[in-house]
Amino acid sequence: MQLLKNTVENIHPLSELHMKASKERLDRLIKPVGSLGKLEDICIQLSGITKKKYFDTDKKVIIAFAGDHGVYEEGVAPDPQIITKLQFPNFTKGLCGVGAISKFVNSDVIAVDLGINTDDNLEGVLNYKIRKGTSNMAKGPAMTREEAIKCLEIGIEITNDCISKGYNLIGIGEMGICNTTPSSAIVSVISECDPTDVTGIGAGLRKDRLEHKANTIRKAIELNKPDKFDGIDILAKVGGFEIGGMAGVILACAANKVPIVIDGFISYAAALIAYTISPMTKEYMIASHTSAESGTKKALEVLKLDPMLNMDMRLGEGSGAALAFNIIEAANFAYKNMATIDEVDIGK
Repeated sequence: MQLLKNTVENIHPLSELHMKASKERLDRLIKPVGSLGKLEDICIQLSGITKKKYFDTDKKVIIAFAGDHGVYEEGVAPDPQIITKLQFPNFTKGLCGVGAISKFVNSDVIAVDLGINTDDNLEGVLNYKIRKGTSNMAKGPAMTREEAIKCLEIGIEITNDCISKGYNLIGIGEMGICNTTPSSAIVSVISECDPTDVTGIGAGLRKDRLEHKANTIRKAIELNKPDKFDGIDILAKVGGFEIGGMAGVILACAANKVPIVIDGFISYAAALIAYTISPMTKEYMIASHTSAESGTKKALEVLKLDPMLNMDMRLGEGSGAALAFNIIEAANFAYKNMATIDEVDIGK
């Protein structure tokens, strides 16, 4: 608990001074003012995050977490749970979506097992297992409050280690069969909407099963009564270990003045947990893409985030965050390398 407490205490607003300096440079580049649109917004935000007029975004990593879910036994996902165990090692091998895209954009991938339903140590995967999956949230809390804090603190610990090794641009990813169910529950609680409004097909659930999935989420919320103002309570009662891990990464990035790129729907849930624990974390988030999953609009409304991409993606894993890395680097490269009107007389 002390690590979490210290981390939250070290989260501060972005530097207005450095954002102003960044905007002044952008406005003097040889282009119409504001004509690079969101690329300029990214640079201004990065200046405020890093408290530097010039910043680096060259050493990138996706930190991905995996965990299984007790609510799977309610029939809310079409795929066998063993897929979590089988797929997760592919993250670091470059064989899955996030692995291949990360390899293309020259990003590392760190894969962390927080709760996969297996006793095996998986190749290329860090074993921080809390236990083999959460409890069934439709029958009681998904985890204890102590476990919720533990997964947050593991995320913080791993992120602190990455930052100490020089990583300056971090994205989050995940794996866990049926984890759209706890994610929808989190969005439902924090946005105060009915589960029907934020429940989608996930990895391919038949549409005729959507009502059952929404009813399962509603039952879990009514049974556990999570406190919408207490992010740890929400995580414990209707969350997942991998969601907590990602929320920990967000908190640690904010505390260390490092930009955090969030992925799709599952990471929105993690972002909402982090935001509920410390609202200032939102200032450090860069939203990569608009997920095609139901519930996206509600989550992004609460976070007031405007993703840079809309690619109809709903893979998760961190694939959208990895894809966005190149855009962020392009923004930074243009910011640093374009000439200013003081350096080039374009009137000659």
